[in-house]
Amino acid sequence: MNLYKSRDISEKLFGSDKTFLGNRSFRVASSQAAEAKIFIQFIALIIRARIYTLLRKRKAEMPGKPNYLSVPSALKELEKIELIRQPNGNYKLDHAVTAIQKVILGAFGLDEEWIKAQARQIGKDIQNAAMPEEQKDDDEDAENEEY
Repeated sequence: MNLYKSRDISEKLFGSDKTFLGNRSFRVASSQAAEAKIFIQFIALIIRARIYTLLRKRKAEMPGKPNYLSVPSALKELEKIELIRQPNGNYKLDHAVTAIQKVILGAFGLDEEWIKAQARQIGKDIQNAAMPEEQKDDDEDAENEEY
């Protein structure tokens, strides 16, 4: 019975591929490009299925049935997590992580501290990418010096 349910879910996911990923027409110039597009859509479908499974499991653990634990709602809610550039050039989270976002992140085994750490790292990466090459070399030399 579980095998049948699993197969049914897989068929429904592939059937809904057209809805979620816009697979109505390929709009590509070559068969190689079409194969690449199909491959990327397949990977996206696997990721979406994993997100769906984790959210469904979290929803089952909760006393109520919150409507924000659907894939589209969860993604829309997580898109609200943004970095802003401060006048001094540093980057930080635009807003605090909300309670709903914490529940969604918890479904993926993540928490607010992980988000803050990632935000700090992304801010550093953005600053390093914007820094001229000469200054990067000077900063790396200063980090590698021993006292």
